[in-house]
Amino acid sequence: MNRLDAIPRDPVAPFQASPAIPLPSPAMTPPRTGHWPAPRARLARRHMALALSFVLCVMLPVLVSAWYLWTRAADQFASEAGFAVRREEASVAAEMLGGITGLSGASSRDTDILYHYLGSRRLVAELEGELGLSGLWAKPGSEAFRGETDPVFAFDDRGALEDLHRYWPRRVAVAYDSLAGLIELRVTAFAARDAQIIAEAIVERATRLINEMSDVARADAITDAAAELEVAENRLRLARTQVTAFRNRNQLVDPAVDLQARAGLLGTLQGQLAEALIALDLLREATRAGDPRLDQGARRVAVIEDRIAAERAKLGLEGDGGAFASVVGAYEALVADRDFAERAYAGARTAYDLAQAEARRQSRYLAAWQAPTLPEVAEYPRRARLLALVAGFAVLLWGLVALAAYAAMDRRG
Repeated sequence: MNRLDAIPRDPVAPFQASPAIPLPSPAMTPPRTGHWPAPRARLARRHMALALSFVLCVMLPVLVSAWYLWTRAADQFASEAGFAVRREEASVAAEMLGGITGLSGASSRDTDILYHYLGSRRLVAELEGELGLSGLWAKPGSEAFRGETDPVFAFDDRGALEDLHRYWPRRVAVAYDSLAGLIELRVTAFAARDAQIIAEAIVERATRLINEMSDVARADAITDAAAELEVAENRLRLARTQVTAFRNRNQLVDPAVDLQARAGLLGTLQGQLAEALIALDLLREATRAGDPRLDQGARRVAVIEDRIAAERAKLGLEGDGGAFASVVGAYEALVADRDFAERAYAGARTAYDLAQAEARRQSRYLAAWQAPTLPEVAEYPRRARLLALVAGFAVLLWGLVALAAYAAMDRRG
C-alpha cells in the first residue's frame, strides 16, 4: 500500500483557508544590486555650523543693511548740468598771417584740462572756502532723522581737506565724452537746494578757468605779435638807414635813373658815331687825299669814340672801371632789403592789430547746454540696488568660504 493512501483524508480540508503567511514589505525587499540602502542622514554638527555661518555671513548683513538703508540713510538729491568748451573761429586774415593762429579752431586740450580740474584739489579747496562743502555734506537734509547723522553716506566735518578731496568723487560725478567734447556733471547732496548751489558754483569756477586760459592765450598772442613787430621795425629802420647812407656816400638819389640817363647818352653817342663815320666815308669818296675836311672828320670820329669808351667805362662795360655798375648793384640789393623789411613790417603790424582785436573779444567760452537743475525727488541712495549688491556679495563670499571648508574637511578625512 502506498504511504499516501495511509494518510486519512478530510474532504473539507482542501477548501479550508490556509493560515496567512506574511508577505515581505518593500522595505525588507533587497534591491537588485544585492545591497541594503544606507540609513537616513542625521543632522550633524557641521550642518549646524553651516546654517549658523549662513545666518551670520548672509542674513545678518542683509538685515542690518536693510535696517540702515530704510531707517538711517538720508535721502540724497542730484543736480545735473552739462556744458562744453567752444572757441570762436578766427578771421581769414588772421589765419593767413599765421601770427595768432593759436586762437582759431577748436581743440580738445581745453576740455581735457577742464575735466581734470573738476576733480582737482584746487577746486575742492576753492569751494570749501566759498560754500563750506564739509558742512553741506555732513548734515542729513531730511527732518525725519531729527538731527541724527548718517555716518555711512555723510562726510565727517572734522576731516581735513585731504579727506574732503577723497570724499569728492562720492558726491560729484563727471562724465566726459572725448569725441563730442561734452562734459556732464552730477552733484548729490542731502538737500535739493544744496545740490543746485554746489553745481552752480562748479560751473562758475569752470567758467573762470576757461577765462583764465583765454587771458593767458591772448596775452601770449599779443606778446608774440609785439615782439615780431619790434623786430620788423628794427629791420626796416636799419634798411632805410643803409639806403640813406649809400646815397650820401655816392651822391646819388636814384642810381637807376642815373643809369638810364647814362645809357641814353651812350646810345646817342653811338648814333652820332655812326653818322660821323658815314660822313667821313662819303667825304673820302668825293675828295682827294690831303683835304683838310678829312682830318676834321677823322678827329670828330675819334672824339666820339673816346667819349663812348669813357661812358662805357663808367657803366662798367669796359676795362676795370665798373664802379657805377657795382654801385647800381649794391643799391638794388639795399632797396630789395628795404622793400622786404617794409612788407615784413606791414604784416607784423597787421598781426599785432589783429591780436589786440582778438584780445578785446572772448575767443574761448563755456557753452552750457544744461544749466544746474533743482531736483524735486530724492534719487539716492538707491536702496534696493545697494541691498541687492550686499546680498549678492555676502552669498558669494559665504559660498566660497563654505566650499573651501568642506574641501579641507574632505581632504583631511
